[in-house]
Parts: sequence; structure tokens; C-alpha cells
Amino acid sequence: MTSSKQTQLRAEIAAMPSWLRRPIGKASELSTVQRIIKQRQIHTICEEGRCPNRGECYSQKIATFLLMGPICTRSCAFCQVDKGHAPMPIDLEEPQKVAEAVKILGLRYVVLTSVSRDDLPDQGAGHFVKTMETIRQLNPLTQIEVLTPDFWGGAGVGEQGQQQRIQTIVSAKPACYNHNIETVRRLTAPVRRGAKYDRSLWVLQVVKEIDPSIPTKSGLMLGHGETVEEVMEAMTDLRNVKCDRLTIGQYMRPSLEHLPVQKYWTPEEFEQLGAIAREMGFSHVRSGPLVRSSYHAGEEE
Repeated sequence: MTSSKQTQLRAEIAAMPSWLRRPIGKASELSTVQRIIKQRQIHTICEEGRCPNRGECYSQKIATFLLMGPICTRSCAFCQVDKGHAPMPIDLEEPQKVAEAVKILGLRYVVLTSVSRDDLPDQGAGHFVKTMETIRQLNPLTQIEVLTPDFWGGAGVGEQGQQQRIQTIVSAKPACYNHNIETVRRLTAPVRRGAKYDRSLWVLQVVKEIDPSIPTKSGLMLGHGETVEEVMEAMTDLRNVKCDRLTIGQYMRPSLEHLPVQKYWTPEEFEQLGAIAREMGFSHVRSGPLVRSSYHAGEEE
């Protein structure tokens, strides 16, 4: 990074509102998790995405594992995960490594997410299930939430192939099925390159059609220039496909190569949106500047 870019990035960080500054957590809790995942050559979105809540989640025995490598075949303009057309080969031992890490860390609630793997015939759906099965063998009391990509692309393109991949995971009975729409309809194209707003809503709809007993969840990351009316429209769209749970957080620019922040929403605005979401019928709502997809996952309202 050039000195001018470093100066610009430091200036942006310095200009961030005070409510976005918080201690990262106890160094001992962070280092323990970091050591265990490094030893097993596995990944967490907590670390890859530098989540501001990771210390808090680790202390509450919650972590989000990033399956199938750290390189994504999509190129979303907000995401800090590395992008590339040559992702790593699938590590067939990853399910066992993740299950062992869950046991060592004593995790009571695990979120499994992944990079998008458009290069794989099933987009990685089978790997999700294998990891769930292995975790349950070693940790029968641990609950597992999945946060999946849209499973669109590769072999079997189309709704039928997409539905089969979703069916594969739903049949494994996750505690919650999460798929994020991330932003409002108008901003989906520039923010979520390669994704479609209605396609993501359809993922959540299909989960409910296959198994209505599984809670569904989605998330919005504000700060890309959306209006209150657009956010409310997105929440209404989610409720129309019977989405049960919602997270709303603030987008923070990871680097100068990512989209700039258009607005920092205040804590009071997040509280107001959370209240509206509850009135709409979401059973579990987390709305705040530092809220992320897995924030307080597994907790009841």
C-alpha cells in the first residue's frame, strides 16, 4: 500500500464514530482459538473477516467456521474474504479437524459458513453435511447453524440444481438455516456481485417449503446508501418468505479496494429498526452497529 493510501485509510479509521470502537476481547481467549485453528489449518470467518465481536463470541463458546478454504469464487464488493478463480482443493479431513476444534474449545453453538465454491459440482453442499455429521459424532450436545451461499452456479445450473443443494443441507436438520441478503434490492448488483436479491429470498423460501420447522435467518449490512424505506421493504420481503430471524449491522470498509461507507447509522437508528423488525413478526432480532450474522447466535429473545 502506498503512503498516500495508508494516510487515507488511517484518516477514515480516525473518522469512524465512537460507537464503532470497542475492545477486541481478552488476548488469552483470542490466542487460544487462533492457536487451535492454526494448528489444524482450518479457518473461521471470525478471523478471516476480522469480526469486532470475536472475543465476546469466543467467551460465550460460539464460533463460526469458514469451510472449503479462505478463497471465494465470488467478488462481493464489501467482503474481506480473499477472492480468486483458483480456490484451494477441498480438504477431506476438514470435517474431522473442525469437529476436534469444537470439542477442544467446548463450543455449545457452532455456525458453519463457507466461501462460494462455484467450481464444485454441488457447490459444497455435501461438505457442509459431512462437517455437520462429524461435529455431532464428537459433540452430540452442540447445536449447529448453517450460513450458506446461494448454491447457484457450476454443474446443474438453475432452480432445480439449487433446490437439490438446499435440500441436502435441510435434510441434515441444522438448528437454523441462515442466508444473508446483505443489502436492499436497489444496491444488490454493486454490493453483491454475482448474487441476485430475489434468488436469495428464494433460498429462504425453499428452506421453509422443505421443512417449516427449521428457523430461517438473514442479515442486512447498512451503510451502502440505502434509505429507511428500502430497509423496511427488505424486511417485509424477508417476512413474506417466512424468515424468522434477522440481524442488522453497520458496514465498515475493510480496505480502500472495497466500497466506501456512505453513512454510519447511529445506535438509536439501529434500535428503531430493530423495534420495527419485531413488530413485523421476526422472532429473533439483533440490530446494532457491531452486529454480525453470528452475533449472539443460538440465543432466544
